Amino acid sequence: MKAKGEMKILVLSSVLIAISLRIFYNYLISVPERPNIDLQRWWGSGPKAAKEDESIRPFKIDFNDTMIQDLKKRLINRRRFTKPLEGIQSEYGMNTDYLEKVLKYWVEKYDFKKRAELLNKFPHYKTRIQGLDLHYIRVTPKVDKNIKVLPLLMLHGWPSSSKEFVKVIPTLTTPQDGYDFVFEVIAADLPGYGFSEGTNKPGLNPVHIGVMMRNLMLRLGFKQFYVQAGDWGSQCATLLVTLFPENVLGYHSNMPVSLRRISTVKMFVGSLFPTWIDADHPERLYPLTKHFTYVFRESGYFHLQFTKPDTIGAALTDTPVGLAAYLMEKIAIVSNRDQLDTPHGGLESLDLDDVLDTVTIMWTNECFVTATRLYSEGFRWPEDIALQDTPTEVPTAALKFLHEVAYQPDWMLRDKFVNLVRSTSFDFGGHFAALHNPKEFAEDVFASGAEFLKFHSQKK
Repeated sequence: MKAKGEMKILVLSSVLIAISLRIFYNYLISVPERPNIDLQRWWGSGPKAAKEDESIRPFKIDFNDTMIQDLKKRLINRRRFTKPLEGIQSEYGMNTDYLEKVLKYWVEKYDFKKRAELLNKFPHYKTRIQGLDLHYIRVTPKVDKNIKVLPLLMLHGWPSSSKEFVKVIPTLTTPQDGYDFVFEVIAADLPGYGFSEGTNKPGLNPVHIGVMMRNLMLRLGFKQFYVQAGDWGSQCATLLVTLFPENVLGYHSNMPVSLRRISTVKMFVGSLFPTWIDADHPERLYPLTKHFTYVFRESGYFHLQFTKPDTIGAALTDTPVGLAAYLMEKIAIVSNRDQLDTPHGGLESLDLDDVLDTVTIMWTNECFVTATRLYSEGFRWPEDIALQDTPTEVPTAALKFLHEVAYQPDWMLRDKFVNLVRSTSFDFGGHFAALHNPKEFAEDVFASGAEFLKFHSQKK
């Protein structure tokens, strides 16, 4: 009798556990209710205008003499740095001996006028979307009628701008062997970044930036288009494709991330069987102790910018030296995380002029605060959380370079991106992929474009 009673208890316990696991699994894969989003929400100063200016205006980048002279004066008349500790390279942050050399180059050799000229070889425009002036590069290829032209919206992240794409735009807009299409590139500055206007209203998170970018493409006459994005741009783009699958024909990301609840659970479960979960690159995520050690070591800036963006903004807005040190140290670590034992800390993975372009653009436009507030806005709002946990069927391609900030195996990515049609990993490269490895980046965008066309052809 005792044995039968114990068996009943065991069976009942097993059933209860199974039911609990099923309920938990259903919770993990459940899709939140679609939030109600105002697609014309006003982000400009003051009340919403009765009629918005919809004109498209040519724009030219200008590093003017007054700015240059003031900047150089500030760089020259700075206070002296504290020397690095003995035996320390970049483990404590920006190596000030190396910073001395960079600032000297910025003053004496960085050619402001030439760099502006290089940027201006592309057509630049501004147009007002929902109260904010948005800046973008638009390059329309000249091809014969046998070549299809695919509109491609490109979105950058922090602390970058559309400048990030200047090395790949010529390739993307030129026909390549083996492909019967080419891209028309629209590389936009996110609001508050680069030459785009920032808002003075709270709530401009990745959801609403995604809405603005979709409205930008509609303004330009594109009801359907493709999207390429990384960093914060990829968060804005991910939510854009989730909200508007009818407008997006394909999504290519060099920082693909699924923030669904089920993906988080998979990450921890995967630590028990890492080679089963990711036979190609389990070492990029596991062991989790190594992963979280890196995250904790390098995410102090993230927490600061998430909680107090205006404070760090006030500290850096008035000092180009501080701005350069802060930005370059973060650019360095995501360019090559394995070079903390060098004076440059990973920065020499990029061309120094490209790095100084980014710092100069942020200094010129005084946009550190408006750009950095995205860290605070990005995780506060329920619509962002709901859409992050909503899968999308838009065909998606993942490009994973070695030193990217975040890495997920395809098993996790498919939770969010149901139709993951292409996934490519490289054992080199970093976070600013279009600057690090423009050749491989552009090749993968073309290969992904072919997969997107194939996907829609088969669907028909």
